Amino acid sequence: MSTVRETGERPAGYAMPPTIEPDARERLAMAANGIFRRAILSATHNPLVARFVRRYGMRLGAARFVAGETLDEAVRVLRSLNAKGLRTNTTLLGEGVKDEATALGVVDAYIEILDRIAAEGLVTNVALKLTHLGLDLGEEFAYRNVRTLVEHAAALGNFIRIDMEESTRVDPTLRIYRRLRADGYDNVGTVLQAMLYRTVQDLEDLLPLKPNLRLVKGAYLEPASVAYPKKADVDRNYIRLAERCLPNAGFTAIATHDERIIAHVIDFTERHGIGRDRFEFQMLYGVRPQLQLELVRQGYRVLVATPFGTEWYFYLMRRLAERPANVLFLLRNLVKR
Repeated sequence: MSTVRETGERPAGYAMPPTIEPDARERLAMAANGIFRRAILSATHNPLVARFVRRYGMRLGAARFVAGETLDEAVRVLRSLNAKGLRTNTTLLGEGVKDEATALGVVDAYIEILDRIAAEGLVTNVALKLTHLGLDLGEEFAYRNVRTLVEHAAALGNFIRIDMEESTRVDPTLRIYRRLRADGYDNVGTVLQAMLYRTVQDLEDLLPLKPNLRLVKGAYLEPASVAYPKKADVDRNYIRLAERCLPNAGFTAIATHDERIIAHVIDFTERHGIGRDRFEFQMLYGVRPQLQLELVRQGYRVLVATPFGTEWYFYLMRRLAERPANVLFLLRNLVKR
């Protein structure tokens, strides 16, 4: 019998949960943003766009979203965020590594990052991409590399989050996560994307592990055969996943800047008696900083994802695709110069 993973279709009888429905104006804005998002993500691989953004991006304001290009720069930002009561994670930006030497160099870099976090006493964990550790060179190779880091993090009392990438990488990512858990590592979590049809079943399959999961909407350009094309459907699925995950997972990270979803989660956890130590809100460095602080003032755990490194191009383009305001921010800086 075919599964949603094999067909890319929603299961029969699949019902979206109720949520705050957008009005006509919001639906129009969502449609426009969807077109904008697809255009930006499609342009990401255009050589002219890549050359321009890589040359001028940091000077035009990309530093708003990236905590510098060096570990020293990142540590200063992480320390500042911790001082405001914000938890943090950090990522050495990069993905799609094609040779073993580079991947092993990334492993060494993450060991240095974990050691520095411990030495500085930062409230910071690590998030990483498996393609940065050589997943495209072989699943076993990537597993050995991430296991080295999870083991090192465990010795330091730290935690590793395995990020999710394109839909074609979901199966190997989840296999590696499951293998780490089977090998006795509980200081590791992963990510599920609400935009993918398959994620409802992926969540059900993972829940017996009492996993530490981050829920995201999804930032990759995916075909309609595997992902919801409409933002409203992604939002509904996000709420469905959150309501299933919060009471049943070991820990849930609600990664969104959407205030309606945040309000829904707060109401849901209060009505169901889910303690604030069972979940946290996660947001991106440079996005909605006042909202981050307001949630901290209300007594909620908030983690700010704070990446750094020289390979920031693809990360920046995904941030630009998420909100037109991010592009306008860079364009204003271009005009000023």
